[in-house]
Amino acid sequence: MAQKVWFITGASRGFGREWAEAALSRGDSVAATARDTSTLAELVDAYGDRLLPLQLDVTDREADFAAVTEAVNFFGRLDVVVNNAGYGQFGFIEELSEKEVRDQFETNLFGALWVTQAALPFLREQGSGLIVQVSSIGGISAFPNIGIYNSSKWALEGFSQALAQEVAPFGVKVTLVEPGGFSTDWGGASAKRAEPLPDYEAAHAAAAEARKARFGAPGDPSASARAILEVVDAEEPPLRVFFGVGPLETAKKDYASRIALWEKWNDVSEIAQG
Repeated sequence: MAQKVWFITGASRGFGREWAEAALSRGDSVAATARDTSTLAELVDAYGDRLLPLQLDVTDREADFAAVTEAVNFFGRLDVVVNNAGYGQFGFIEELSEKEVRDQFETNLFGALWVTQAALPFLREQGSGLIVQVSSIGGISAFPNIGIYNSSKWALEGFSQALAQEVAPFGVKVTLVEPGGFSTDWGGASAKRAEPLPDYEAAHAAAAEARKARFGAPGDPSASARAILEVVDAEEPPLRVFFGVGPLETAKKDYASRIALWEKWNDVSEIAQG
C-alpha cells in the first residue's frame, strides 16, 4: 500500500497523538499540529523528517491556511486530513457564559471548518484525499451538561454531510468519526466547566450518573489507532462510523424515538402543508 501523508490537528495527546504514532509507525508521514510543539519532540526524535511539527491554534483561520500550505510544500501532497483539535465544555445551558459558548464553537466548529477549507484546493487539484472529522456520539444525540458541546458537533456533522456531496465529484471523501466514551483527557485536563448554579445541583448529579451508565467502561484510545487505519485505507470510507461499543445502541434508541414522535405528530405536519 502506498504511503500516505497526514495532516492532524490536536496531535499532542488523545486520539490525535495515537493516530499520528500509528501512521508514522507504518511508514506514513504526518504534519502534526499542536499549540505547544515541544509535546511532539519524541515523535520528531523517532521519525525525523517524516514528522513535521506545526505550532497552531486552529481558531486562527489565517494560521490554519498557512499550516496546511506549509505541510503541502514540505511533503508534496496531502492524503488524510484529520480535524481532531477540540475540547469538552461542561455546563447546563443556563450556566454558560457568552465567552464559553463562543470559544467552544471557535475550536470545535470553526477550527475544523478553516482547516477543511484550507485543504480542499489541494485535495481537489490532486483528485483524491480523505477528510476525517472527529465528531462524537454527542454529534447525533444530546445530553445534559454538554449541550453546547453537542451543538458544536451537530454543526460539524451538518457541514460535513453537505461537504461530502459537494466534493465527491473531485474524488475527495469525508468521514465523520463518532466516538463514545474513551480514556482520553476530554473530560479531564482538556475540559472546561461553567460555574454551576445551585438550582441545578441535583440535575448535575443525575447527569453524571446517567453518563456513567450510558458509556460503561471507557474505550482504549490506543486501540482506536487500528480502527482509524481501517477507515483511511478503505476503498470507500464511510460517511459516518462509531468508535466504541456503546454509541450504536444510543443512536438506535434516539432515532427510534425521533421517528415515533414525528409519526405521532404527522397529522399536524400535514396541516402545516396547507
